[in-house]
Amino acid sequence: MRAVLDINVLISGLLAPDGASARLIRRWLEGDFELIVSERLLAELKRALAYPKLRARVSAAASDESVGLVRATATMRPDPPNPPKRSRDPGDDYLIALAESSASLLVSGDQDILGLSESRPILTPAVFEARLGG
Repeated sequence: MRAVLDINVLISGLLAPDGASARLIRRWLEGDFELIVSERLLAELKRALAYPKLRARVSAAASDESVGLVRATATMRPDPPNPPKRSRDPGDDYLIALAESSASLLVSGDQDILGLSESRPILTPAVFEARLGG
């Protein structure tokens, strides 16, 4: 099974080590699913982890280590060129296109994205975790 984890899921996994997002990250590292990423997703993760609000909770070293781990371990796919407009936030359209182009599920906590499951399932971390099973 392949999945694209939205940035909010990856960051939640860092901030709440007992939550569903953190459990998904552990499941990915254990080989329970293939994590699909792209250069744009990694750049967005790095940029978000540098925000002062997050930097107060995640050190620069931990941020760099996390991004490096994802880059080294996840499956890299090219960013789809010119993704079609599907969401209220055009910055989210590439996630949908990345999931589609890689035949992956999209996992997000963003309510705007969760409401867009017209072409393929978009799941919350808890629902994806349940789908992975015990």
